[in-house]
Amino acid sequence: MRMMVTGGSGFIGSHVVDKLKDAGHDVVVLDHGVKPHRDDVGFEDVDVVDYAAVLGATEGFDYVFHLAAMANVNHAFADPVYAVKLNLMGTVNVLEAARQNGVGRVVFASTVWVYSGCNGTYVNEETPFYMPGAGHVYSSSKIAGEFLVHDYFNLFDLPFTVLRYGIPYGPRMRKELVIPIFIDKALDGEALTVAGDGRQYRNFIYVEDLADAHVLCLGREAENQVFNLEGMRRITIKEVAETVQSLVQRDVRIDTVPARPGDYRGKEASNDKIKRVLGWEPTVDFEAGMKKTVEWFETQRMA
Repeated sequence: MRMMVTGGSGFIGSHVVDKLKDAGHDVVVLDHGVKPHRDDVGFEDVDVVDYAAVLGATEGFDYVFHLAAMANVNHAFADPVYAVKLNLMGTVNVLEAARQNGVGRVVFASTVWVYSGCNGTYVNEETPFYMPGAGHVYSSSKIAGEFLVHDYFNLFDLPFTVLRYGIPYGPRMRKELVIPIFIDKALDGEALTVAGDGRQYRNFIYVEDLADAHVLCLGREAENQVFNLEGMRRITIKEVAETVQSLVQRDVRIDTVPARPGDYRGKEASNDKIKRVLGWEPTVDFEAGMKKTVEWFETQRMA
């Protein structure tokens, strides 16, 4: 089958491309200004906010995996207007282009940040959004993106799958994310800084586990469904720093700084649905995944 991955030159997208290629599919990456990490895939240099360009690029595909977005919450905080433009206009452009081109299904990359304002600690796909507590432009843009996906199904019969990502980590991570920042600082012997008390947590998920779910969701069982993709257990930011300390085998200090505005302190998003429907669950534990991640960053320094 023919697959398009918007944002396929990015961290998560590149691993999704790998998994789709491993499964034998014809893959084209749609990204803007950044070529794919491999040369056996097609490439469309297109900005998703340009509807005409998206329309032309998405013709003839069975599935479009829409990952292109402003995913860095600090960037979204610094430039909320562009974040909304990219995350919302980009999404509606992809949906409308898919509708016009008869694409079989759009797979939308959402996030567990949509649960930020929800009551309680444990949430699942049936937990209703609580708008006053969304807490961040990024969270709100993903909530709105999910509404658009459902609207295009209800109004235009465009099939979808929504994947709510946990917080991914692994090789090819963007340098500005917390784990690469910690790794680089530790390798340089610098202190690691933890926002707030360090008890905010994520169920971090190794990126290859996350990417595996994209191949599984090609089946009919995943059509018009929403799935959480969470890691195995709670990982506090303090544990992340301590794990990096241990793996780089350096005696580096851990300092604390004030908490970030709107920071997602963490919910436990149940994986029960995707386990039941698609048989997916994470297999790489945090320490093993971090070992692979640190090794990759060390290799990049030697390249």
